[in-house]
Amino acid sequence: MGNQEVINEGQQYLMNNYARFPIALVKGDGVRAWDADGKEYLDFTSGIAVCGVGHSNPALKEVLENQAGRLWHCSNLYWIEPQVQLAAKLCRLSGLDKAFFANSGAEVNEAALKLVRKYFSLRGKPGCEIVAFHNSFHGRTLGALTATGQEKYHRGFEPLVPGFVYAEFNDLGSVEKVITEKTGAIIVEPVQGEGGINPATSKFLTGLRRLCYEFDLLLVLDEVQTGLGRTGKMFAYEHYGIKPDIVTLAKSLGGGFPIGAMLARAEVAQAFEPGDHASTFGGNPLGCAVANRVLDILSEEEMLNHITRIGDYLKSRLQSMTGKRKDVKEVRGLGLLLGVEFTREVKPLVDICMQKGLLVISAGPRVLRLVPPLNIALDEADQGLAILNEALNEWQDE
Repeated sequence: MGNQEVINEGQQYLMNNYARFPIALVKGDGVRAWDADGKEYLDFTSGIAVCGVGHSNPALKEVLENQAGRLWHCSNLYWIEPQVQLAAKLCRLSGLDKAFFANSGAEVNEAALKLVRKYFSLRGKPGCEIVAFHNSFHGRTLGALTATGQEKYHRGFEPLVPGFVYAEFNDLGSVEKVITEKTGAIIVEPVQGEGGINPATSKFLTGLRRLCYEFDLLLVLDEVQTGLGRTGKMFAYEHYGIKPDIVTLAKSLGGGFPIGAMLARAEVAQAFEPGDHASTFGGNPLGCAVANRVLDILSEEEMLNHITRIGDYLKSRLQSMTGKRKDVKEVRGLGLLLGVEFTREVKPLVDICMQKGLLVISAGPRVLRLVPPLNIALDEADQGLAILNEALNEWQDE
């Protein structure tokens, strides 16, 4: 089937809840992908920051095939060896104590919200409020959707889950104003992803940690997009010299295989007892086997240094390329989570890039997002920048 045949059949049978690009990707290798018509692309989306070690990574393929020959699924009624190994690695890397596994970022954010509620319920504060932030994004399930501070995602799904209040990102004063005796936790992304690639300032994130200590609150860091090397550190909170009470991870964790993790301090984690929360497929042998290998690759010091070098290089080149443009407001981000904010909507630019063989996406209507595989080579980064520069020049002439 070619692109159009896939699209035609998809339009007939799939629900219309994605604004899809008019191509069907059928193959990937490293930073490159091919559509059903055989056209080649440089992929600077990596499945929205999911394929952290590139498409069809041979090391992951080997691990997946080996595990598929042993055990696919047995449920969490039994101890699962790769799951235990993965939990141990994540706890050692994060400095936290306990892990829970699910299938996605939204699911582990739901788990975190439930853990917060259960923790405070046991301490005589049932139904505690949770502080979230305007312009945030935490997922599509109803609790995670409510925590998401963007009205456009709420419309049509009311009534939302009660017990959430919203403050302004990078504004400690606004947080202090909404903290009451009902407050139990603060949930925040170290870098707002879907909200426009907005990094937290050091003053803000360390200030949130201080407020949580002062008012006996839990700090929940949503590192679904920022975690596992994306910012040049294993966890983005390492840039700020703090440690959360709960952290959520997904996207790059499985290198493309669906898996998410919630990590927590022991005192907080013990609020969950058998029957409180579960996930049928969470932490299955296949996903955990792959994630173990992903962690081995991404936690290497050489890999983290590479991400920082390539990220700094891309950011510097983007600033040079766009520095004289009147329609560019800012280039920002950490590591290989980068955004270019324009004064106009970027969809036409995204489309031009795709036509020229570069896959990029937006983060909100006016921010171009670049999230290539973390093991992208320098020459591949240059090739992508060259295509982007051509697209910018063409877009300038429109």
